[in-house]
Amino acid sequence: MTAGESSAGPASLGLGASASATVSIGTPGSVGATRALLLGSGELGKEVAIELQRLGVEVIAVDRYEGAPAMQVAHRWHVVDMLDPVALRAVIAAERPHLVIPEIEAIATAELAAVEAVGGTRVVPTARATRLTMDREGIRRLAAEELGLPTSPYRFVESEAELREAVAALGLPCVVKPVMSSSGKGQSVLRTADDVAPAWSYAVTGGRAAVGGASRAIVEGFVDFDYEITLLTVRHAAGTTFLDPIGHVQVDGDYRESWQPQPMDAATRARAEEIAGAVTGALGGWGVFGVELFVRGDEVLFSEVSPRPHDTGLVTLVSQDLSEFALHARAVLGLPIPAVRQLGPAASCAVLAEGTGVPVFHGVDAALERPGSEVRLFGKPSVAGRRRVGVTLALGSEVADARAAARAAAAALRVELV
Repeated sequence: MTAGESSAGPASLGLGASASATVSIGTPGSVGATRALLLGSGELGKEVAIELQRLGVEVIAVDRYEGAPAMQVAHRWHVVDMLDPVALRAVIAAERPHLVIPEIEAIATAELAAVEAVGGTRVVPTARATRLTMDREGIRRLAAEELGLPTSPYRFVESEAELREAVAALGLPCVVKPVMSSSGKGQSVLRTADDVAPAWSYAVTGGRAAVGGASRAIVEGFVDFDYEITLLTVRHAAGTTFLDPIGHVQVDGDYRESWQPQPMDAATRARAEEIAGAVTGALGGWGVFGVELFVRGDEVLFSEVSPRPHDTGLVTLVSQDLSEFALHARAVLGLPIPAVRQLGPAASCAVLAEGTGVPVFHGVDAALERPGSEVRLFGKPSVAGRRRVGVTLALGSEVADARAAARAAAAALRVELV
């Protein structure tokens, strides 16, 4: 979307409609406040809330449970089942936000389209982009079938029997993911025929079938890639900005480590930017997009895209003068995006807790002992099972040094559940 394309764009919010327009932001708590409502208030939403607060935006945090991280730094908060369109519409009507910023997948996206159509409220980046990217089927069909971008081979299935047929067609190993899920929930790698039944069961329980009714999953042929990256792509009033590629490690579909920059030759990086630009351009709107790509030799394959800051992008809290969260806040408000200054090779390492209880962190002093190391504790109110509760960050002389430092800082932390 270019400046002035949408009646629900920044101009209708009293914000700048183009790079040269004047952007006005009111004072929180006043009649003229600029209000942003976060749908999803986890650790990524918390960082977005902090950046919006720094720019004088009134922030309202929404999530399905009380005490979510972004609620702890927002002006107000609500506990809402965001899959319930009536409840979602009610909170939006009560708060009358200028911006609705989705931060998770479990949202009644059809209701966001209805809200956007009325006018006066802009969904970030757009309601259509939110709907497509929160459904793996929508975004895969857009990328592969409409835009003709290279992807892994895939099929969509709605039953265990269809999953068996897809496995027979695509071969083993392969990957099964619910069409709507996050952080690896419901995702499995199938290596033998015996994996089919448990994989289907896990996809059904781990996905968010309530959004569309029937359980539905994507089966992807296994890609033997050299490495995978997140290419953070910022769409803003003056155009599109690509950040340095982020390398990352995932376990069961969930982020564990990331680093920036991921070394790439110029031609491969240019191809990655071409794919990211095509996908985000088709989605439209302003803000940060996390475009996930597989790299195999000089070949780049599209995997997924998130229309918001990405968990692997937590590394930008230490690697750049403007983090992905600061860039997201600026972009959605129609503010200028300057050239981003890299601060050196950097890495992040997720801090996990497993069990049941409220986290208490020991060894924070030891984790911060090395110069250049930082810790972010998310403030999640409880753990039931396995949950990411913090992240360590580090700068280094090179990527390997930064990764070792981030891992050492994470190892120094001991999470007790009480």
